[in-house]
Amino acid sequence: MMAAEGRKRRRIASWVLLLLLSLPSICVAYRPGDIVPMSKKGQYHSSRTLWQDMIAKHCPIFGVNREVLVPIAKPTGYTGADPYKISFQVGREKFQIPWLFVINRKSSEVPMIDVHLRYSVSDLLGVTAKVVDMPHHYIDIHPNIRQQFWDPHHWPKHILVRYTWLVWLQ
Repeated sequence: MMAAEGRKRRRIASWVLLLLLSLPSICVAYRPGDIVPMSKKGQYHSSRTLWQDMIAKHCPIFGVNREVLVPIAKPTGYTGADPYKISFQVGREKFQIPWLFVINRKSSEVPMIDVHLRYSVSDLLGVTAKVVDMPHHYIDIHPNIRQQFWDPHHWPKHILVRYTWLVWLQ
C-alpha cells in the first residue's frame, strides 16, 4: 500500500516537473499579432543613453510587415558636428542590432531603418537591420520630411522604421 502511494506521488511529481520545464518555451512563443518588445539606446560623442523600452505603437508586431515613425530625442550636448547612432534590442530573446548611423551619416538623403525579422512558426530566430535612404515617393508625399529631419533646431526627429518578416524554413 505504501509503495503504491510512493509511486503515485513520484508520478505526479514527474508530471509537475515536466509541466514546469515546458513553461519557459510556452512563455517565449509568439502568436501572430503579438507585440514584440523592443528597446533602443542612442550615442552622440562618447555619451550613450540607457536602454529605453519603446511603446507598443513603435514595436514590431509578430508576422506583420509594417512601417512606423520612431521619435529620436535631442541628445545632450548636440551640436550637429558628430554623427548620432542608435541601437535596438528586439524581442524577449534580446536580439541586438549593432549601432546604426542615422544623423550625419555621410548622405544628404533622409535615412530609414530597414529591419528584417526571421521567424519560424512562433519563434523569433534573428534580426538584422541597416540604414537606407528613404524612398523618394515618401518624400514626394510628405515634402516637409526632409526639411524637418535636417533642421538642427527641430526635435524630436522621427525616423521611419520598416519591419519586414521573413519565414525561415529549417
